[in-house]
Amino acid sequence: MKHAVVIGGGHNGLVCAWYLASAGHKVTVLERRDLVGGAAVTEEFHPGFRNSVASYTVSLLNPKVIADLDLARHGLTIVERRMGNFLPLPDGRALEAGPGRTRDSVAQFSERDADALEGYGVMLENAASVLRDLLLKTPPNVTEGNWLSAIPELLKTASLGRRFADLTLEARRDVLDLFTCSAAEILDRWFETDPVKALFGFDGIVGAWVSPHTPGTGYVLLHHCFGEVNGKQGVWGHAIGGMGAITEAMRRACAEKGVVIRTGAPVATIETKGGRVSAVVTEDGERLAADLAASSIHPQLLVGALLKDAPVPEDFRRRIGHWQSGSGTFRMNVALDRLPVFTARPEPGDHLTAGIIIAPSLDYMDRAYMDSRAHGWSRQPVVEMLIPSTLDDSLAPAGKHVASLFCQHVAPVLPEGFPGGSSWDDHREAVADLMIGTVDRHAPGFAKSVIGRQVLSPLDLERVLSLVGGDIFHGKLSLNQLFSARPVLGYGAYRGPLKGLYMCGSSTHPGGGVTGVPGHNAAREILSDISARLV
Repeated sequence: MKHAVVIGGGHNGLVCAWYLASAGHKVTVLERRDLVGGAAVTEEFHPGFRNSVASYTVSLLNPKVIADLDLARHGLTIVERRMGNFLPLPDGRALEAGPGRTRDSVAQFSERDADALEGYGVMLENAASVLRDLLLKTPPNVTEGNWLSAIPELLKTASLGRRFADLTLEARRDVLDLFTCSAAEILDRWFETDPVKALFGFDGIVGAWVSPHTPGTGYVLLHHCFGEVNGKQGVWGHAIGGMGAITEAMRRACAEKGVVIRTGAPVATIETKGGRVSAVVTEDGERLAADLAASSIHPQLLVGALLKDAPVPEDFRRRIGHWQSGSGTFRMNVALDRLPVFTARPEPGDHLTAGIIIAPSLDYMDRAYMDSRAHGWSRQPVVEMLIPSTLDDSLAPAGKHVASLFCQHVAPVLPEGFPGGSSWDDHREAVADLMIGTVDRHAPGFAKSVIGRQVLSPLDLERVLSLVGGDIFHGKLSLNQLFSARPVLGYGAYRGPLKGLYMCGSSTHPGGGVTGVPGHNAAREILSDISARLV
């Protein structure tokens, strides 16, 4: 039996801990905050009002993880949105997306675009099926040493090649384009109307500080299409009780397996002996001897702080120092005394359960990005709003509601000498007013309905949730930071640069989102190493 210390009690850390404990090993989870969950937590932010603090919607949580941890038995219930997405437009029209809705809604704007939907969906599903197949696989890793050490990686590469060979040539071309082209380039090939492109294009920039014209945003779009809810692919949903219900169910599952979870226990350093992990030391000086450590925290925090004095290869340290992180996200929760009334849909309806996207065109999204680079934040921002209390009455008092506002674009870090102050603390409330005002333009009276709010700038996301640069993905989903190169080529198989050190967070394959996959895959590799007596 080995003693594993998991650093960080976010969802991936908990998943990794569960699999290790299920295999009979002693596992301790150390979490800096006073509750587990990382960015997937539910908290009261105004008296009587609770909501998901950062992560705010469900689709990418892997079905194998859900089944293995038996999360339903531990209290998790996920319900579908009654409408997928709703895009109100300044002229009073709107687009609706979801099963049985999208084609008729798109046809009001363009019959040609409506006819293109089926082909576009097939193209995305072909690529998403490849991505789903890769999710639970460890990427081929670049190795050093003799040919024997390279054989397992060559076999992985051959398996990957066979998966692509199963696709038609046309589908292989589509996969290549989705991994390398911009979301705008992909959408321009399929659709002619700006609102339709915007409806689908939002997925290409969500959580990323980019323009939809930035090469590689086609992959960001694809990354948000491989999920499912209750067995239905491509559907988005809500966890009853908020995102914290997911990690609370994981916590219960871990406790059942004997995992020791310690909150309020920030880690100061990882000790090494003879080039391998020997102990994890908390900030209050407690030393936990360990056979291995698995880190679910941001890689720059791991390397720059916890491994500051460790014998880490200099090239690895340097490349992690240059890791691209920063999502341009400004996150808000608001308490409402009534539901919003949208000019485009004044009557209550299923659209209030949807992801409500305020971004009428790809050019609008591009201008928002460019403005944030020049001004620090967009003065005409992109906002996605969800009102989860329309699906879950446990979040607010009777007759009241809560809304999540996921706002873009803002600069992750304001430059020195920025007018009015270079700290986000100097501008947080003014930008929050701007975001609420943006919704109010489409739903007059919304601003007056807000009776409480929680505001998280990029600095707050870093300070409270350890998301460096406010990056919800623990690092950009760019081609040089994906698959075998996530986080660094040669360390893409969840193993760190020291014996006994592993990485199980969103900075590893397949990246960010509440998936549980990095934790699952890292645990598999750890157990494989234990079986091979490499740990």
